[in-house]
Amino acid sequence: MSTIVEGMTYLLNILYNMSSTVGLANYGVAIILLTILIKTIIFPLTYKQMASMRKTVDLQPKIKAIQEKYKNNKEKANAAVMELYKEHNVNPLGGCLPILIQLPIFWALYSTLLNFPYDPTNPSAHLFLGFDLTQIYGFALSYHLILPIFAAATTYLQTKLTSPNASTDPTMKMMLYMMPVFFAYISVTVPAGLALYWVTMNVVSIFQQIFINNRLGNISKKAI
Repeated sequence: MSTIVEGMTYLLNILYNMSSTVGLANYGVAIILLTILIKTIIFPLTYKQMASMRKTVDLQPKIKAIQEKYKNNKEKANAAVMELYKEHNVNPLGGCLPILIQLPIFWALYSTLLNFPYDPTNPSAHLFLGFDLTQIYGFALSYHLILPIFAAATTYLQTKLTSPNASTDPTMKMMLYMMPVFFAYISVTVPAGLALYWVTMNVVSIFQQIFINNRLGNISKKAI
């Protein structure tokens, strides 16, 4: 992990220097640029996994028919559903992969921000929109609760867009409401810079998801 942290520190400093060249010498800007860069790099994977999840949603009527047919034999029902997934080249756990990939990045950035060597010639470089990116603000009622609120709201919206059947599937419905609460809690217990990363990541993910949904919708219409 130390190698990843060193690489993250190096990359953040490069992005900070890039922001300096255009007169925006701020680590908040560097974190936003880092987030956009990461989301752009993993976009092909995200697209592939979201396409797989879209197929899963489209297969729901057939899955329900199988479950009804074998309602007294869960093993046979599960085997038939897995065969259906295989037939249509669907990975039911595919939607988790982009999140799993980002977890090491999340923790590496957390470790980086805890001991980050900020530019000593620019004391305000780690101040962004009223937030000290190095500070953990906790649960105090103040302006700084905006980040956790945004973290919760964007997590909810991103989950809703990613899983259109979240309101009907019991497991996904629980995730739809639990994940925003979880990440709001995380956002008040980590440096504000990490909360900024999470909010930015969600916002970029939302725009990417809208694009993917529209593209997959157009492909489905052409197939019909």
